[in-house]
Amino acid sequence: MTIEAVLFDLDDTLCEYCRPSSDVLSAAFERVGVEPFFEVTDYQRRFGEFVEPGDDIRGVRRRCFSTFAEESERDPDVGRAIAEAYATERDQTNVRFLPGAETAFERMIERYRVGIVTNGDPWMQSQKLAGLGVDGRVETVVHGGHDAPYKPDPEPFDVALEQLGVDASRSVHVGNSLESDVAGANNAGVRSVWLDGNSDIDPDPIPDYRIESMHEVAEEPWRV
Repeated sequence: MTIEAVLFDLDDTLCEYCRPSSDVLSAAFERVGVEPFFEVTDYQRRFGEFVEPGDDIRGVRRRCFSTFAEESERDPDVGRAIAEAYATERDQTNVRFLPGAETAFERMIERYRVGIVTNGDPWMQSQKLAGLGVDGRVETVVHGGHDAPYKPDPEPFDVALEQLGVDASRSVHVGNSLESDVAGANNAGVRSVWLDGNSDIDPDPIPDYRIESMHEVAEEPWRV
């Protein structure tokens, strides 16, 4: 069946931060003047515990870091101060395309209806799109947790495709997360393209297409 629309995830699919999160967290601890008592891997691993619908990344960090402080027998306000310092240090516009992603994006814009379906909040993701120079160039951006439930719920995909006026069966979604992107696309009846980063795992759920880099998106694997 002919594909008419391509949906992209944003984080770690189209783009990544230029400054590592570990550097940002170290700078935040330094700003507050306390010795580090958790690592960025702790933040990333437990992030989902603190996400609430409708909240932005700053609120998530405040809850996360204050909990880490309490668990380390520190004042929760110290954790909140670190979260504020992290927000100051983190420039959301300081992002870059993943290898091959810019070429893939430009080719998709030329050939298809294009949208973005992301679990990032509007405050954060709009700055990333501006940093990439693509804000206003896609026809729709749907933020899971704000415009609809979080992926893998099918609703964010449904909303995007309704705005594009394209049926799910004529659409593909490109993303790096099996849990959010592949599962969400599968739930919505959209063909899933999984950016797996050259891993050795057997994916579950199973994507329709498996790619090692964004270079392959420009080759349109769904046309083979």
